[in-house]
Order: sequence, then structure tokens, then C-alpha cells
Amino acid sequence: MFKTFQGIFVFLLISAGAFAQQTDTLKVDTNLLNKYRLDPPKNALPVRIRPIQVTEQYIPVELLDYKVSYWRKSLVWGLNFNQSAFTTNWSAGGISSLALGTNLDFKAEYNKSPLDYATETNFLYGVAATKGQGSRKTNDRIFLDNKLAGQITKKWYFFGSLSFESQFAAGYTYTDPSGNSVPGGLLISNFMAPGYLTESVGFEYKPNKYYDLRLGTGTAKQTFLLDTAIYHNLPANYGVKPGHTFYNQLAVQAVGSIDKDLMKNLHLNARYALFIPYIQPLAYTTHRLDATLTAKVNRLIAVSMNGTFLYDKNTSHTPQATEGLSMGVAYTFP
Repeated sequence: MFKTFQGIFVFLLISAGAFAQQTDTLKVDTNLLNKYRLDPPKNALPVRIRPIQVTEQYIPVELLDYKVSYWRKSLVWGLNFNQSAFTTNWSAGGISSLALGTNLDFKAEYNKSPLDYATETNFLYGVAATKGQGSRKTNDRIFLDNKLAGQITKKWYFFGSLSFESQFAAGYTYTDPSGNSVPGGLLISNFMAPGYLTESVGFEYKPNKYYDLRLGTGTAKQTFLLDTAIYHNLPANYGVKPGHTFYNQLAVQAVGSIDKDLMKNLHLNARYALFIPYIQPLAYTTHRLDATLTAKVNRLIAVSMNGTFLYDKNTSHTPQATEGLSMGVAYTFP
């Protein structure tokens, strides 16, 4: 009996192992499973989609109070002061002196294409007082220039200009033509003696804001000598005949100017004028160069060097030149 049950138990173990080793014959469609996983069935419930409507809405905006200005203005004012003093027993010698100089340069330009208007005012005056010699003038100039131009191309203009030049006070020379000293001085110039008025029309080349060149094909210059007391003191008499107070010339004129910052604190202002008269020989061609180099130490203190070269046979048969170096207060606006 025991052997019978033992045989049945062995048979069941063998049958169970054989059943566990049989291969699953049920086929599964994996594509269908992937389809349901990636593309789930759509919702059968209806969905309402409302169209989007865009309408314009006007929002009031206040414009900023900006104004366009076609003017460019600049003002430079300078004051230079120099003083020295000595006691009467100063062993090295010396003379007490006091010098004062001032300059004012105003420029304004209106530029709205095709119109361009520019004006310049330049005043210079200097005086030095030396003990025992009185006061003497060291610098003196009045210069006014106005120009109106119409644009032809991007860099060329047709212009008309009017300029005036003279001085504030009487000028003296302290040596005679022979080189001898004249203690009281000899009067050689005064206000409107000479005075120059120049009208010019022509073409202007202006490639940028700091440089321009005028070619005045039709130019007239009037020389005034209203103080007749200087007739006997000048050999050339500024071109005006003795007994007259007025002299007119027709000429071709070229004027070039530059007004530029060479460095952050270094500024150059220069103007060259060439005057070629029609009815006089070429030897009477006038050249004049005025240049000022200004170095800013700070906002108020500046060192300036100015110079003028002039060759005009109606004034002198040899070239003339003046130069000055000064340090003082200089204010620039803006």
C-alpha cells in the first residue's frame, strides 16, 4: 500500500515538471497594444470651440514735449591776468607791470536743409601797464562774419557773406621808420581807421561740421580810413589815397576755417583768408592767418596761444606777425 502511494506521488511530480516546461501557445498582437497606448480612443463627448475675435482698442497716449532745434551755439569767454612787482632796491632789477587781456568768441549756426546760416563774433582786447611807461595796448580786434548758404549737393553750397573788421581803440607805434624810439608814441590806427567791410558770393565746400572752404568768385572789399590824423604816419596808408576816407576793391577770395577738438582738452580754431584783387598786380595779394590753440586745465582754467600772420602791401611792404601766450579763466557754453 505504501509503495502504491509513493508511486503516485512520483508520477505527479514528473507530470508537474513536464507541464511547467510547455511553451505558451497564445499569440499576442503587440502592434495593437502599441496602438492603444499611443492613440487612445477619442472622447465621444462633443467639444465646442468658440472663435477668437480681435478688436482694436484706442488708448490715449500723451506725447512727450520734445522740440527740435536746428541751432548750434557756442560761447567762449576768457580773461587773462598777469602782474609783477619789485621794490625800489631789488638787486636784480625789474619794472613793476600789470597786464590784462580778454577775448569773446560767439558762434551760432542754423542748419535746416537746404538752408544754412552761420554767424561769428570775435572780440579781442589787451592792455599792459608798465611803471614809468604808462599803459600800452597788447591786442585789439573786432570781427563780425555772417553767411547765408543754400545747399546744392551733399557737400556743396551756394553762399553770400558779409564781414566787418576793425579795432576798439587807438594804436601807436613807439619807433619811427628809422628805428628810433618815440616816447609818446605815433598814432597809426584807430576805430574804423582802418575798417574793412567785405561782401562775397560764391561756392562753399563743407564736408563736415568742423571744416569749410569758401570760394568767393565775386568779392568786394571797402577800406575805411575815417581818422585822417594818421595820413602822415603811414607810407602805404592802408591803400586809401591821402585826402580820401574810402577805397573799394573787387577781387576773388578764398576763406578756409577749422574749428575742431584735437584731443579731449585741446581745441584748435584757425581761419585763413586769401584776397586776390582784380585790378592790382599779384604782388598785392593779401594773406591772413588767425589761429588759436586752447588747452583746458579744468572747467574754468585754460592755457591759450594765439597768433596772426598778415601779408598786405597796402598795410606794410613786409610780412607782419603777432603771437601771445596766456593762462587765465576761460568759460565755454555749452
